[in-house]
Amino acid sequence: MARIAGINLPKEKRAEIALTYIFGIGQSVSAKILKECNIDKNIKIKDLSEPEIQKLREKIAKMKTEGDLRREISMNIKRIQEIGTYRGYRHRRRLPVRGQRTKCNARTKRGKKVTIGSGRRKESKT
Repeated sequence: MARIAGINLPKEKRAEIALTYIFGIGQSVSAKILKECNIDKNIKIKDLSEPEIQKLREKIAKMKTEGDLRREISMNIKRIQEIGTYRGYRHRRRLPVRGQRTKCNARTKRGKKVTIGSGRRKESKT
């Protein structure tokens, strides 16, 4: 099992897909890394040799991934909240930040509304 950037990569997946399990690496970046390391993108992780895995580790170590990237993103969000921007306000209120409408969508962000009954009570059978 290959362990890169603190993540165990799945053995049975192709290298191009397996690298996307690392936070901060998508498919296009994954393909670019494999091309620069001269590794076939269709090879499975279990078939990679130790020198190839080491090349990948060194290449990925130069990038900002996992904890460092998560920390940077959260610090950016905190900064825009502190300076009082509109985006920061939306983050603080846990509302969509990028201009999406919220009147009829954004249920996951706004929460499910609970309907209130008509006010009539059911007659009890006693």
